[in-house]
Amino acid sequence: MARTLRNITFVYVPREDRILAAINAGLPQPWSCWLTRRLSLAVLERTADYVASSSDVAQRAPAEFRSEAVAFEREAAIAKTASAMSVTPPAVLQSNVTGAALADRLTIARHGDGYRFDLLGPAGEGATGLVKRDELQRILQMLRVEVGKAGWLATPSRPQAAPAAAAPDTKPARH
Repeated sequence: MARTLRNITFVYVPREDRILAAINAGLPQPWSCWLTRRLSLAVLERTADYVASSSDVAQRAPAEFRSEAVAFEREAAIAKTASAMSVTPPAVLQSNVTGAALADRLTIARHGDGYRFDLLGPAGEGATGLVKRDELQRILQMLRVEVGKAGWLATPSRPQAAPAAAAPDTKPARH
């Protein structure tokens, strides 16, 4: 059964090394699921390109300024949605942990002036909702923050090659 998405909260849970997505926490018909590292990173990677390519602002900007236009649009969306943010009480979140399913699929598709957001578990249960562009930007930012807390964005440092041994002092050869 897919519930109508009313609110969403993401929380990184170190013990699980997963992100809890609490849907409609504290409301009727709550549902929660675990987002794995693989799913979270794939969503952020793919939606970054998708959101940028579907941006009217970016399309109107000269090519060399498109990334700045996308960043500006994202920051404006975050500011616009700031008043809708609230803190979910820890007790409510804790009640969502015990029954959380493993997320099977998260899809975002253009739908009219906004986007259809579907988050589903393996048995087809989950949540679906229509979100505006600025709300989608906020949701992705919230996920990005939790991925950052998990340390999943850090790229492993490449092993440094040992410096080449200095060549022994040799005398130049003369012919």
